[in-house]
Amino acid sequence: MAGSTVSGDTHPILKDDYASEWMGIEVVALDDGHATIRMALRQEMLNGFGMAHGGMIFAFGDTAFALACNQTTPSPADEGNITVASGVDINFLKPAFRGQILTAVANRRASTGRSGLYDVQIYAADPGTVTETPASAGSAPAATPPATTVPGELPTDILPGELVAEFRGRSRTISKK
Repeated sequence: MAGSTVSGDTHPILKDDYASEWMGIEVVALDDGHATIRMALRQEMLNGFGMAHGGMIFAFGDTAFALACNQTTPSPADEGNITVASGVDINFLKPAFRGQILTAVANRRASTGRSGLYDVQIYAADPGTVTETPASAGSAPAATPPATTVPGELPTDILPGELVAEFRGRSRTISKK
């Protein structure tokens, strides 16, 4: 998969994010107000029905939301601030299963003052159906252009699968004490 695994080098809020590290989240794309991430559903992420536990889907969407809300490199005026959730809603549309690849795409919808509104779509695809361009997979000739990322859209190298959940987050920027 393209991108990089969770680390503080990818985004400062991931430096000590052990939950996202445990989930195996991979950052695919970041931009101001936008984040795309992926992870594989493992057995320990399933509920008693053999499908993704709702809390895992929620935590995955919440990570995409947090990445979209917080700048990778804050401006000097924003250095002492963090943006956190003031409230969220999630709608589970379809189940996801062990081995599937989840992709979350988070986008800012509105921002005013210290408040923001973000939507996160969460998709599930069977392994092998989440595709990458040959360039991102490392096997392309030099003439193959890399995948492009447009804020608010999936990177061009991703076929995300079926929509399994919609997450809406309300954010608030506060002082980092």
